[in-house]
Amino acid sequence: MPLYLTRFSYTPETWARLAIKPEDRREAAKSYIEAVGGKLDGFWYALGEYDAYCLWEAPDNVSMAAVAIAISAGGALSKFETTALLTVEETLEALGRVDSIRYRPPGA
Repeated sequence: MPLYLTRFSYTPETWARLAIKPEDRREAAKSYIEAVGGKLDGFWYALGEYDAYCLWEAPDNVSMAAVAIAISAGGALSKFETTALLTVEETLEALGRVDSIRYRPPGA
Protein backbone atom coordinates (compact mmCIF):
# COMPACT_ATOMS: atom_id res chain seq x y z
CA MET A 1 0.00 0.00 0.00
CA PRO A 2 1.20 3.55 -0.65
CA LEU A 3 2.74 5.43 2.28
CA TYR A 4 1.75 8.93 3.35
CA LEU A 5 3.37 11.39 5.76
CA THR A 6 1.03 13.87 7.44
CA ARG A 7 2.19 16.95 9.34
CA PHE A 8 -0.32 18.84 11.43
CA SER A 9 -0.76 21.40 14.17
CA TYR A 10 -3.53 21.78 16.70
CA THR A 11 -5.38 25.04 17.28
CA PRO A 12 -4.74 26.78 20.63
CA GLU A 13 -8.25 25.71 21.68
CA THR A 14 -7.45 22.07 20.98
CA TRP A 15 -4.26 22.26 23.07
CA ALA A 16 -6.28 23.85 25.88
CA ARG A 17 -8.80 20.99 25.79
CA LEU A 18 -5.99 18.40 25.77
CA ALA A 19 -4.30 20.13 28.72
CA ILE A 20 -7.51 19.80 30.74
CA LYS A 21 -8.26 16.28 29.56
CA PRO A 22 -5.13 14.56 28.13
CA GLU A 23 -5.91 11.98 25.47
CA ASP A 24 -3.81 9.54 23.44
CA ARG A 25 -4.78 10.56 19.90
CA ARG A 26 -3.07 7.56 18.29
CA GLU A 27 -6.23 5.49 18.73
CA ALA A 28 -8.32 8.13 16.98
CA ALA A 29 -5.83 8.38 14.10
CA LYS A 30 -5.77 4.59 13.81
CA SER A 31 -9.56 4.40 13.56
CA TYR A 32 -9.67 7.08 10.84
CA ILE A 33 -7.22 5.31 8.53
CA GLU A 34 -8.64 1.85 9.24
CA ALA A 35 -12.05 3.14 8.14
CA VAL A 36 -10.68 3.32 4.57
CA GLY A 37 -8.72 0.06 4.74
CA GLY A 38 -5.40 1.61 5.73
CA LYS A 39 -2.95 1.30 8.60
CA LEU A 40 -1.32 3.73 11.03
CA ASP A 41 2.45 3.07 11.03
CA GLY A 42 3.46 5.81 13.45
CA PHE A 43 2.34 8.91 15.35
CA TRP A 44 4.77 11.42 16.89
CA TYR A 45 4.55 14.80 18.56
CA ALA A 46 7.29 17.28 17.72
CA LEU A 47 8.81 20.61 18.55
CA GLY A 48 8.98 22.97 15.60
CA GLU A 49 6.83 24.07 12.71
CA TYR A 50 4.29 21.25 13.19
CA ASP A 51 2.89 19.77 16.38
CA ALA A 52 2.69 16.17 15.16
CA TYR A 53 3.48 13.74 12.38
CA CYS A 54 1.70 10.57 11.24
CA LEU A 55 2.99 7.88 8.92
CA TRP A 56 0.26 5.77 7.44
CA GLU A 57 -0.61 3.42 4.63
CA ALA A 58 -3.74 3.83 2.54
CA PRO A 59 -5.07 1.85 -0.41
CA ASP A 60 -4.90 4.88 -2.74
CA ASN A 61 -4.85 8.67 -2.95
CA VAL A 62 -8.64 8.95 -2.83
CA SER A 63 -8.78 6.99 0.44
CA MET A 64 -6.07 9.17 1.97
CA ALA A 65 -7.82 12.30 0.73
CA ALA A 66 -11.06 11.17 2.41
CA VAL A 67 -9.22 10.81 5.73
CA ALA A 68 -7.51 14.20 5.27
CA ILE A 69 -10.79 15.94 4.46
CA ALA A 70 -12.61 14.35 7.41
CA ILE A 71 -9.87 15.34 9.85
CA SER A 72 -9.47 18.86 8.43
CA ALA A 73 -13.22 19.46 8.51
CA GLY A 74 -13.27 18.68 12.24
CA GLY A 75 -11.87 22.11 13.11
CA ALA A 76 -9.32 20.95 15.72
CA LEU A 77 -6.30 21.64 13.53
CA SER A 78 -4.71 24.84 12.31
CA LYS A 79 -2.53 23.09 9.68
CA PHE A 80 -2.78 19.72 7.95
CA GLU A 81 -0.52 18.62 5.09
CA THR A 82 -0.07 15.18 3.58
CA THR A 83 2.76 14.01 1.32
CA ALA A 84 2.65 10.82 -0.73
CA LEU A 85 5.92 8.95 -0.19
CA LEU A 86 7.79 6.87 -2.78
CA THR A 87 9.88 3.84 -1.97
CA VAL A 88 13.45 3.67 -3.26
CA GLU A 89 12.27 1.08 -5.78
CA GLU A 90 9.50 3.37 -7.06
CA THR A 91 11.97 6.23 -7.39
CA LEU A 92 14.40 4.01 -9.31
CA GLU A 93 11.55 3.02 -11.64
CA ALA A 94 10.70 6.69 -12.18
CA LEU A 95 14.34 7.47 -12.91
CA GLY A 96 14.34 4.69 -15.50
CA ARG A 97 11.48 6.39 -17.32
CA VAL A 98 13.06 9.85 -17.48
CA ASP A 99 14.68 9.29 -20.91
CA SER A 100 11.26 8.65 -22.48
CA ILE A 101 10.14 12.17 -21.54
CA ARG A 102 11.36 14.80 -23.95
CA TYR A 103 11.22 17.80 -21.63
CA ARG A 104 12.03 21.18 -23.17
CA PRO A 105 12.69 24.16 -20.89
CA PRO A 106 10.64 27.29 -21.61
CA GLY A 107 12.23 29.38 -24.38
CA ALA A 108 14.63 26.63 -25.46
